Amino acid sequence: MAKIEKFEDIIAWQKALELSTLVYKMTNKDKFSKDFGLKDQIRRASVSVVSNIAEGFERESNNQFIYFLIIAKGSAGELRSQIYIAKNQDYITKEEFEILNNKVIEVSKTIGGFLSYLRTQKNKPQLFKQSKLSKLS
Repeated sequence: MAKIEKFEDIIAWQKALELSTLVYKMTNKDKFSKDFGLKDQIRRASVSVVSNIAEGFERESNNQFIYFLIIAKGSAGELRSQIYIAKNQDYITKEEFEILNNKVIEVSKTIGGFLSYLRTQKNKPQLFKQSKLSKLS
């Protein structure tokens, strides 16, 4: 695998950003937009997925990256649960539920695959850009 220069190059981050955009679009609908609690919670979960991937990458340590990817994957699980609640409240249609649920599963599987790869690389050279500190030495 080639070195990743910036978090925007990470496929899991790209997919998580698409997911977050989709969540914002669906939560802007009439009924959903008025449930401030669930709307806020589901948006926060979607933002957490994409943000934790970026934050973990910027920590510049495989161990830290793995930790933040685990947090991102957990947020994806939280988001899936909230999508069920939205469907049960008739805030989204069955078709919208399927689209969102499939996207969350795709993101979660992508993060899981990336985690598996990183775990096999733990004692090998860094997968991503060199630490700023090591460049100064």
